[in-house]
Amino acid sequence: MSRFERTSEFEKELRRLSAKFRSLFKDLERFEKVLTVNHTGIGKNFTIIYRQEGLDIVKARVACKSLRARSLRCIYAYYKDSQCFTYIELYHKGEKENEDRERIKRWLKERRL
Repeated sequence: MSRFERTSEFEKELRRLSAKFRSLFKDLERFEKVLTVNHTGIGKNFTIIYRQEGLDIVKARVACKSLRARSLRCIYAYYKDSQCFTYIELYHKGEKENEDRERIKRWLKERRL
């Protein structure tokens, strides 16, 4: 059984973006269903940006009905042993060009990975 967790920074971004994009919570539920089938997603919309034994950090496009396009990006970690997903970052491609690499490094450092 897969488990999904969210960092506090992700929670703030989710609240802010859901005010703009009303379908975001439902979109995230659909996204989680895809992840439970294949943890690194399907197709070119998923890119592994960091890999270590037992852990993958993935950058993925999240389809958002409110946007009518795939303009949201989600960074998440997947622990293979525990089948646990941790959401690290969520952003709109129009507001921010790339993921926050420093945030990912901090997250990894906090877990001593």
